[in-house]
Amino acid sequence: MAATQIELPFGDSHLQVDVPSERLLGVVLPRAEQGGDGAERTLVRDALARPVGTPTLRSLVRPGQQVVIIVSDMTRPCPTDRLLPLVLEELAAASVPDADVTVIVALGLHRAQTAAELAALVGSAVYDRVRVVNHDPQDVVRLGVTSRGTPVELFRPLVEADVRICLGNLEFHYFAGFSGGAKAVLPGCASPSAVAANHGLMARPGAETGRLEGNPVREDLEEGAAMLGIDFILNAIVDDRHRIVAAFAGHVREAHRKGCERVAERGAVPIARCADIVLVSAGGYPLDVNMYQAQKALDNAVHAVREGGVIVWVAECREGLGSATFAAWLQEAGSADEILARIEREFVLGGHKAAAIAAVLKKARVHLVSSLSAEAIGRVGLVPFDDLGQAMAAAHEVVGPEARIWALPYGDSVLPQAAA
Repeated sequence: MAATQIELPFGDSHLQVDVPSERLLGVVLPRAEQGGDGAERTLVRDALARPVGTPTLRSLVRPGQQVVIIVSDMTRPCPTDRLLPLVLEELAAASVPDADVTVIVALGLHRAQTAAELAALVGSAVYDRVRVVNHDPQDVVRLGVTSRGTPVELFRPLVEADVRICLGNLEFHYFAGFSGGAKAVLPGCASPSAVAANHGLMARPGAETGRLEGNPVREDLEEGAAMLGIDFILNAIVDDRHRIVAAFAGHVREAHRKGCERVAERGAVPIARCADIVLVSAGGYPLDVNMYQAQKALDNAVHAVREGGVIVWVAECREGLGSATFAAWLQEAGSADEILARIEREFVLGGHKAAAIAAVLKKARVHLVSSLSAEAIGRVGLVPFDDLGQAMAAAHEVVGPEARIWALPYGDSVLPQAAA
């Protein structure tokens, strides 16, 4: 029987497995676009020259204003080091000196970046030019409360600035609909209580992948960020090699929506049927730096697997689970049902990730190929493997040798949509 080799990103390398060609339903990939190399700077410069819904950045700012630029931390695949120099060009054209510019790394509740990581994140040339700081979730100013009850408590230097610019990458998000836009401010630069309140809305109807209108999480974070005000955004879409293939600049909502339309065009993929087995990778480093981040790919993969099928989830997780609370919820529970019952009783940030995994486990078996130990992932139903071939063999034992298979090498970037 002819075989097709499937290659899945894993950390900084790839894992391969052969599957019977006649059983392979297909390899689901984001739509290819021109980008990368010399085209990156052209794409970004064009976006900055023709912003959506605002004047150009250089015409918005004035000398003497204090400018902050919010960027993502290292867990996000944002090409910050390639976006920032072009934003600084715009500011220089407006006669804003480097001394009046601060780059803030939005951490949410992730760990602070080291000095070396900050330099790598923004690029050494930028790191030597302007002040670069981690967001401090304890040093916040309260601006009010959203209509859904989220306290809007944001990083003090961000609040005190005259001009606020948000950078980010655009991709599907499993409960905010899409990444990017105002999400850089809330939850990116917010207090723990603000993050928990906003993320607690993920259990409400409408908080789902690829949805913006009627999504309580997205609407809440945009309402909160509007209390502060965001002057300009620059969001980019990257391909599987982390090259910029599209860029959108301008108004925090209008430019973001244009970018989300492109993400959906690239990644929302109709499929004729669900498979018995879905092979999915989070997309390699940094998307699989820990399980907390890699979970997004699992959430997309569940749309392609049948009830009772198997998802073979490939994620290196070199930094472990990524959250002490998330780890505790996984390791203390005896089943997926326990986690789902617990999240209904009490929403806890970190626990929400465990609940998202538990929800997948209610539909399908999950074989996890990673560097994690069996003890680390607990007893909720994740089945650990350190070899992809063994994980696939075990999957066939569950669903049979005639199993139909989908492969999602970049599961973070594609949203399978099965016919009704």
